[in-house]
Amino acid sequence: MNISLDIWIWVAAIFTLFVYTFLYKDNPFYKLAEHVMVGLGAGYYTAVLYHNVIVEDFLVPFGVTLNKLALTPAEFQAYADTQGMTSLPPILEDFTPVVALVLLLIPVILGLLLFTRFIPKISWISRYSLAFILGANSGIAIPNALQARVISQLRGTFVQDHGALVVPLFSIDSWRDFFAAPGISTFFDAISGPLFIVGTLCTLAYFFFSLEHKGVLGGAARVGIWFLMIGFGASFGYTVMARVSLLIGRVHFLLFDWLGLPK
Repeated sequence: MNISLDIWIWVAAIFTLFVYTFLYKDNPFYKLAEHVMVGLGAGYYTAVLYHNVIVEDFLVPFGVTLNKLALTPAEFQAYADTQGMTSLPPILEDFTPVVALVLLLIPVILGLLLFTRFIPKISWISRYSLAFILGANSGIAIPNALQARVISQLRGTFVQDHGALVVPLFSIDSWRDFFAAPGISTFFDAISGPLFIVGTLCTLAYFFFSLEHKGVLGGAARVGIWFLMIGFGASFGYTVMARVSLLIGRVHFLLFDWLGLPK
């Protein structure tokens, strides 16, 4: 045994053990680790957001825009060369400096208006910023969600992309390959497409509530339940496997990196 002398490995090991004490019961050691984790996460992401948003997206473009507005083109180019600026923000290239300043100040003003929530008499002003945030995010998210969750899912129900080759899920060629060379691999290649299509249609039938689940619709809905249970079971198994892999990683860290047991 060769216990590590690195102070940070000791800190990581101690807090790992603090978290595992929750397996016994809730206790102050677990609460300490929980609060430290949340505090470190909040501090880290605050610093990242400050640098990536406030500095990179506002302070730097704002300073560059002010210099571009105050200096002649030749003077500004000399300033850019001395600052090592290889390219300017797109907003400065596409608009005049005055328009660029206005466009930079609009999000800053909207962000500052959010803090009026702390002043009850004028807290209603923050609704304008919230409305803009929700509207902009919805406009960005809805097309992406339709593409990822609807169009791509519909396409994936009927075809498979193999690089530049698009193969239908229900293909006679796959059955021809199976009969030409029977085997487990060719069998699953032949049956996977039709099974996927049937499973999708039966699952959709289960969620079709406009008609009573009787007859053909009822049978399809019952088959859809089986597909749902298989899908949920596989998803749960994958989640458990991922969590167990995390546990293995921490146990490996405690035994070998911290305690220094021979491998």
